[in-house]
Amino acid sequence: MAKRMLSEAEGYDLLREYGVPTPGFEIVTNADAAAKAASAIGFPVVMKVVSPQIVHKSDAGGVVVGISGAAEAKKAFTQIVDSAKEYDPEAEVKGVIVEEMAQPGLELILGGKTDPAFGKVITFGMGGTLVELMKDVTLRIVPVSEEEIRTMVREINAYPLIAGYRGMKPRDEEALVEIIAGVARFFEENPQVTEFDINPLRLYESGACAVDARIIVDEDLKPVERRERTFVPPEYFTPRSVAVIGASSNPQKMGYAVLHNLLHFPGQIYPVNNKRTEVQGLKAYPNVTAIPNPIDLAVITVPAVHVPRVMQECGEKKIPLVVVITAGFKEAGEEGKVLEERMLDIARHYHIRVVGPNCLGLIIPPRGLDTTYVHESPKPGSVAFISQSGAIINTVVDWSLKQDIGFSAVFSVGNQADLDFLDYLRFVEQDKSTRAIILYIEQLTNGREFMEVVSEVAKKKPVVAIKSGSSQKGQKAASSHTGSLSGSYEVYMEAFREAGVIPVRALRGAFEVAELCASPGGYPKGRRAIVITNAGGFAVLSSDYAEMYGLDLIDLPPAILNELNEILPDYWSHANPLDLLGDASEKRFQQVFEVLARHSDLWDIAFVVGFPNLVLDSESLAHQIINFSGKTENLVVGTLLGGECMDAGIKILKDHDIPNFDELEQCFKVVGRVVWQRCRAKSIGLP
Repeated sequence: MAKRMLSEAEGYDLLREYGVPTPGFEIVTNADAAAKAASAIGFPVVMKVVSPQIVHKSDAGGVVVGISGAAEAKKAFTQIVDSAKEYDPEAEVKGVIVEEMAQPGLELILGGKTDPAFGKVITFGMGGTLVELMKDVTLRIVPVSEEEIRTMVREINAYPLIAGYRGMKPRDEEALVEIIAGVARFFEENPQVTEFDINPLRLYESGACAVDARIIVDEDLKPVERRERTFVPPEYFTPRSVAVIGASSNPQKMGYAVLHNLLHFPGQIYPVNNKRTEVQGLKAYPNVTAIPNPIDLAVITVPAVHVPRVMQECGEKKIPLVVVITAGFKEAGEEGKVLEERMLDIARHYHIRVVGPNCLGLIIPPRGLDTTYVHESPKPGSVAFISQSGAIINTVVDWSLKQDIGFSAVFSVGNQADLDFLDYLRFVEQDKSTRAIILYIEQLTNGREFMEVVSEVAKKKPVVAIKSGSSQKGQKAASSHTGSLSGSYEVYMEAFREAGVIPVRALRGAFEVAELCASPGGYPKGRRAIVITNAGGFAVLSSDYAEMYGLDLIDLPPAILNELNEILPDYWSHANPLDLLGDASEKRFQQVFEVLARHSDLWDIAFVVGFPNLVLDSESLAHQIINFSGKTENLVVGTLLGGECMDAGIKILKDHDIPNFDELEQCFKVVGRVVWQRCRAKSIGLP
């Protein structure tokens, strides 16, 4: 690819077209010319090496500042050229740029990079030589609105230095916003620009100046073509008949496990095995074309080399959807890639939609459909799980059985040769059994389209995502500061924010968030919280955790205090958290819940924290929590803490979709995460 870095002069000229202020400059090729140019520009000046190969000029000794006379300019020219050649003998030194020395100011960085999944991204933050040490930056995916630019400016940790800190005069924030808008426009309107840094951008009390600019262009870059997409009709995932191609009676083979998990499917099952007439008690057929009845779904488990032939037979049988469990395609190398393309060509010819290949398959528990080889099929539930890792599905399904968690759908996307995340998202979006969605993502190739679709889905149902690959290990050396500051993981996090997706780091946390959002109260409407407990110690801890995780414990107005004083002992806490005391009975909780339900407009989230004692059993408390939840549209969260004596109450809450946590800090952490993400999502117009 014809990648090159623009000279500083070229960069300055380009930025000026978009309203970015830059210093006056001249490029020279000898010492005498340097002295003449410096005198014309006016002292002091700064001089820098001009070389496409030398990215970090200061490291190469290629920068001299504070030059105050013609003789100094001559000396600086020789010094810069000699240092550059010593630093990199192979580097082409095209000359030295002599430029007006900008006045000292607050040093910021503006940068841009092209992410392989989401396209162009801009970065803003603290700049200068310590930029990568401080890492005080924020980013946005282009295009970006003026409102978002203002948010960017104000969300870096060093914003007080812009606004005016401890007697310092404020910097020109309006000029900064205009410059960022111009830079974002420059990046968007110049497709050949793939990466850039403006570091430092010096911000003054009035105005600013871009002191250094590195702009990388790829003149051979071709725009990414968006593929035509036809989403899968929902009925494809609710078949009445399934054929298993490669079905086996040998427990050591994949075809055995897949057929075994389908034995409880309420529709018709047809094993296909060209060597046996019966498999696992069912009549077998030599190929799908020999099956006398229509087939809605085929599952392929035969070796990869045979898959194109089998796909041809599925086409002749007019099977609309095929799940290819088999591995050995593009993930296995060039030969596998060719094999996958051949399979896809056949599928396209016959209008077959393909799940996989190299996948675990799909599970629709409410329909009794399991095309995978998991050890035991999961229970029906309200959470859909879409994963790029079959191994993680295996682990999660096994874990879910012990945790009494059910699924509305489970999809293993595999190589996504045809169907991908977006197809499965569209299905669960309209699926009545699905109330929340969890994504496990390793890498996306169609990030922009993903954002469009998932943002629409997130308006209807909560979407939670785990993105693997947060570590920097193995990343290639970046050619700019921006490349190292805004890695791929950070871009995914910003994409999730913009699309209204809730990011989490752990699988357990993903399910806690999903179940919370799928509860009758749904998303928390805000951050105003109340805590009701029968334990003084937990009341104190709740206050700590609420503050730690960004939740506001409201002050109880006199009207509510008066109502509560009528029904509670004199020595109750008289504040939020509401400590109802260790002898609180079921009736005391019930009366308090009735008061709070009548005043639901004053709060958004209610935490009910209970502990085991002989005065109140967990079942009774659970039933009161359920009744409380039924009388308000706000979120009610249970935290029944203790051992086995709380299990009965916890199960009652789970059966009624009331979220419960067995650890107090985790409860506030999860709710705080959801509230924080929803507040950020609302800032860009999501509900």
